[in-house]
Amino acid sequence: MMKQSFELMARYNQMMNRQLYYCAAQLSDEQLKRDRQAFFGSIFGTLNHILVGDTLWLQRFAAHPSGFSSLDKVKALATPKQLDEIIHDNFAALSEARNAMDAAIVEFSTQLTEKDLSQPLSYVNSKGLSQQKHFGLLVQHFFNHQTHHRGQLSTLLSQCGQDIGVSDLLVHIPEL
Repeated sequence: MMKQSFELMARYNQMMNRQLYYCAAQLSDEQLKRDRQAFFGSIFGTLNHILVGDTLWLQRFAAHPSGFSSLDKVKALATPKQLDEIIHDNFAALSEARNAMDAAIVEFSTQLTEKDLSQPLSYVNSKGLSQQKHFGLLVQHFFNHQTHHRGQLSTLLSQCGQDIGVSDLLVHIPEL
């Protein structure tokens, strides 16, 4: 069931990011980059942080013994050095990178197997410490991280008069 859940989360993630970026595109550069006292400062900083987190986690996932081909392009990206790094300094480039990342995430979710998800994954965290954790739970954290920060963005965009629409996962769960 984890694989099916992660395929749903990948599609949900892609759809929600499209909604967020559509709303963000309605704002000026100054509005996007204004410090709003959020954890990553601005809307723009928070959008970059989500992409930084996705890059770091997917690069770690690319080291899984299954060698997911869907992550080859992500593996080739420069590894962010800081969680608040601005890896794209203009909205068009950031949006293009987000679309490419979401496509890779959807493809990655289709390549997962329950066997893959039950194995451990060894990686080095952002503090340089070696870790070994249950891969399926790391993938769950990956999707939870995105959802957490999209919630922050929902509030920041709402404060700018932008409504991202329905964000409940329930709406995206297919009927039986």
